[in-house]
Amino acid sequence: MNYGPRPWVQQHWDWRAAANFVCGGAGAGLVAFTALAALATGAAGAAVALLLVAGFALVGIGLGCVALELGRPLRALNVFRNPRTSWMSREAITATLLAAATLAAAWLFGTGAGTPSAGAAAAAGLAAALALGFVWCQARMVHAARGIPAWRSPATPPLMVATALTEGAGLWWLAAPWHGHGTRVALACFGVLVVARLFAWLAHRRSIAAHRRAAAALAPAGLALAVFGTLVPLALIAVAIALPDRAWVDRTAALAGAFAVAAGAGFKLALFLRGSFNQGFAVAHMPVRGTRPWPDGRRVG
Repeated sequence: MNYGPRPWVQQHWDWRAAANFVCGGAGAGLVAFTALAALATGAAGAAVALLLVAGFALVGIGLGCVALELGRPLRALNVFRNPRTSWMSREAITATLLAAATLAAAWLFGTGAGTPSAGAAAAAGLAAALALGFVWCQARMVHAARGIPAWRSPATPPLMVATALTEGAGLWWLAAPWHGHGTRVALACFGVLVVARLFAWLAHRRSIAAHRRAAAALAPAGLALAVFGTLVPLALIAVAIALPDRAWVDRTAALAGAFAVAAGAGFKLALFLRGSFNQGFAVAHMPVRGTRPWPDGRRVG
């Protein structure tokens, strides 16, 4: 590593930390979209329960990857000690509450038939709120890294939240041919999330334009997000809405979901592994040994 005024890519968060944001964000987004879709459509049964469990399983995989990054994994329990000032502590606490709410909702939806009960609806609403809280904690944790221009941008939290929700909706639609709960309203909501993620990415790209190395490193992933993660899914969503056959609607929407998820995951990996340049450092006034400053700032021997 070359230290000096030229920025270099940070080495503290590797692929394991990136996996937490990729899997955790998509999993929390899946929990939120599944819960809200079940409440909106009145769907219940094993399919809703399995989607909720799958969403939190992704969150658990992400957190497990972070634990692998520690030299002493048992010290991961110390993350719960500082919720007043640490977004990482808040993320861990929210994940614990999310586990309880998601498993409770999955149990109530899985044992019920027809429309969800009042208890299942309450648990689903709580799980959706905690999933959104988990994504927000992740977003603020990235934003708190003040030494990384691509992370500390004020546009980073909205981008992280929009990406997580879009990926969650994409995963839900990817499973649509199996669960069969897709509606055109849910498809339109998916399209709105895809567009919202595009605008969040454009705002983020503008905010880091002055940091050329980070902007250049993120440009290929950003282009893929715009084309394969936005234009292609929107075209497929438009085709799916126009199709009369329900089976082909689900298949086309599933393809749109696959593109949206893959492009979002690729951009997040680039954000953490390739675009995470720090700002470097510079010495404004080189100190010279054996000199003292005059009151006006000049130095004499």
